Amino acid sequence: MNSAITSWWDTNWSGDRSEALVFGRTGKLIRVRGFGRYRKPSVGIGRSGKSRRANFELRMRAEGAGRKSAFRETGRAVVFRTNMSSKTLKIAALAGDGIGPEVMREAIKVLRAVEKKFALTINITEAPVGWAGIDAAGKALPDATLKLCKESDCILFGSVGLPDRDPTIPKEERPERAALLRLRKEFSLFANLRPVKLPKELSHACPLAKERQGTGIDILVVRELTGGMYFGQPKKTEQISAGASKATILRAIDTMVYTTPEIERIAHVAFKTARLRRKKVTSIDKANVLENGVLWRDVVTTVAKEYPDVQLEHMFVDNGAMQLVLKPTQFDVMLCENMFGDILSDEAAALGGSLGMLPSASLGSAGSTGQFGFYEPAGGTAPDIAGKNLANPIAQILSTALMLRYTFNLNDAALAIENAVGKVISDGLRTGDIFSASETNARKVGTTEMGDAIAAAI
Repeated sequence: MNSAITSWWDTNWSGDRSEALVFGRTGKLIRVRGFGRYRKPSVGIGRSGKSRRANFELRMRAEGAGRKSAFRETGRAVVFRTNMSSKTLKIAALAGDGIGPEVMREAIKVLRAVEKKFALTINITEAPVGWAGIDAAGKALPDATLKLCKESDCILFGSVGLPDRDPTIPKEERPERAALLRLRKEFSLFANLRPVKLPKELSHACPLAKERQGTGIDILVVRELTGGMYFGQPKKTEQISAGASKATILRAIDTMVYTTPEIERIAHVAFKTARLRRKKVTSIDKANVLENGVLWRDVVTTVAKEYPDVQLEHMFVDNGAMQLVLKPTQFDVMLCENMFGDILSDEAAALGGSLGMLPSASLGSAGSTGQFGFYEPAGGTAPDIAGKNLANPIAQILSTALMLRYTFNLNDAALAIENAVGKVISDGLRTGDIFSASETNARKVGTTEMGDAIAAAI
């Protein structure tokens, strides 16, 4: 902004964290920050280096929903005030089963470090889900847990399901169906974003030869979550008579259904995120044999016309699976329907070295209070290592970074987490899943030590 500021703007501000970088015409940098709550800033905190009134360019470095700011210019001084967050961030933390509680503990530890660094107010309420919910309240998604989620800004989720216990109850009561799928439907979470990034320090953990890794793997899989085979009706298993003998056999039916609006809204998500990356979308379908694929391709092609700066290519799902291992560096954003995205995102995850490194975000439509999101690691409950301080907490921790970015618009706080993870990896700390004895400077650590190191690096 290149005009002198002569009056208070939006004086109904609050909060106790502020910071500004002010550049006068002389080029002198002024840093203004740290006023107490509800205290009017005094004049003369920063000077332009001139004895007369000066024009200023102000670069705001604060973030948060409901942001408010106030400015005052008095002769040679400018005061800038903004709150980092105008409200308490309300998070429902559902750790779930297996390694869920361990990695959730480390994620909360890192969030507390972020809270302190950025002077945020974060209210984290934990509740049972999955088998923890069944044991506590008789069902995988207890009523109290669902109520908490509805009263929160977002859900930070661990993982659910235990292979040795799941078969003991009806399918519809098992944690993945009764809790995970229900939450997605309950909150209209239609877009799943799963970033797959291979740090150069972990090239040894990628199953591909180094020449196939190129200069680095950086893929974002955008998956539609509420349509397709997983939710289409009819869905049932029935008895039918077959053949001349009239023998009774079982027949299972799943139905793949998509509508134009469902495809349009997920396509817009893919193109908008591609604009922030390398501006390429690869749309995955099976248009050669599926009517759903024909509609998918037609709708995506139409939506692409609204994004002329983004390159679009179409690829059959079987070829996409092959290309992921032959030349993964060709992909930027991969746009997939529900089942194809489920499969390809796990395949892509293997390229990142470990499922323990990969976060995900499931988003609904943006509303007046922000974007409700469901944030979880890509991996499962891993009951074989639960309680042994062996699990990699990075996927859960990076999921909190996605949460801060997409639900709360706190990009600086999200970057602080991502940079802290990068520093710890660069320093050589490794949980067992990403450790290699061939690395000269690598040190194997446990779940707790990894979380401590990342929190300390914030």
